[in-house]
Amino acid sequence: QVQLVESGGDLVQPGGSLTLSCAASGFPFSSYVMRWYRQVEGKEREWVASTVGTSGSIGTYNDSVKDRFTISRDDARSTLYLQMNSLKPEDTAVYYCNTRIRGIDHWGQGTRVTVSS
Repeated sequence: QVQLVESGGDLVQPGGSLTLSCAASGFPFSSYVMRWYRQVEGKEREWVASTVGTSGSIGTYNDSVKDRFTISRDDARSTLYLQMNSLKPEDTAVYYCNTRIRGIDHWGQGTRVTVSS
């Protein structure tokens, strides 16, 4: 059974930093593309970043977070990370990790990030 469990969300001031984690289980983590999405209440879920298998590989990013966020993965620990720097109020959202297996999207429960002074 595929499980994705996000953690690390918090209240942070503008300009601050935060690291999110996603612990994965139930599938061969290193073989799959992993993604971060975020969602503001009342809006559609938005793709944030992706990384393919092999720890250390280069990620791809939504323009809104490029040069501020870094996606990474530890395949030995089946864990996905999102390092977020220079946070802005518009980064406030619930953040979800995602993977797609045989055409089916799997999601965690989300972790809430609030950027506010």
